[in-house]
Amino acid sequence: MKSYLKIENGRGYIAKIETHSFVDGEGVRCSVYVSGCPFQCLNCYNEAAQNFRYGEPFTDDILEEIITYCEPNFISGISILGGEPFCNLDVTLKLVQTFRQHFGQQKSIWVWTGFQYEYLAQNKGKRHQLLEYVDVLVDGMFITQLYRPNLPYKGSLNQRVIDVPLSLKNHHVVEYIHSGPSTFEYV
Repeated sequence: MKSYLKIENGRGYIAKIETHSFVDGEGVRCSVYVSGCPFQCLNCYNEAAQNFRYGEPFTDDILEEIITYCEPNFISGISILGGEPFCNLDVTLKLVQTFRQHFGQQKSIWVWTGFQYEYLAQNKGKRHQLLEYVDVLVDGMFITQLYRPNLPYKGSLNQRVIDVPLSLKNHHVVEYIHSGPSTFEYV
């Protein structure tokens, strides 16, 4: 078994918080970057966050700050990137559970991962538990040779932007493609 499949909890660090992101999903979002990624993708755009001890420890005070950042009506939701969110479940599960307790389904959760959706969907452990909270998943490792500029919400052609609730309901991947400033077309 690959070693990264065994890593579920990182070291409890976050790399950074962007309170007003315009690129990490639809609308204005609060983006939380977790620390630690075993995939080590060549030319990763956030190479510093590959280190599991980069940034600062995730605390209850930081969690409260993040929820406060998400409260304004103009914030569409939260985006969780990395590092690898599915290898930092000690941070990400607590974050999404608290987020849903405060906002229900009024605001969305977007997550970027190097894992593929199919693996996460068949996993019946904590990774699947996190997946069930996610509205949109951008899956797949970044591959330099497949990089294309200006791909909506992803960096390389192998990555997919996935509607998680519909995919879980239909038992197959339902991707959606950006078709305008704020609407998506399902394929």
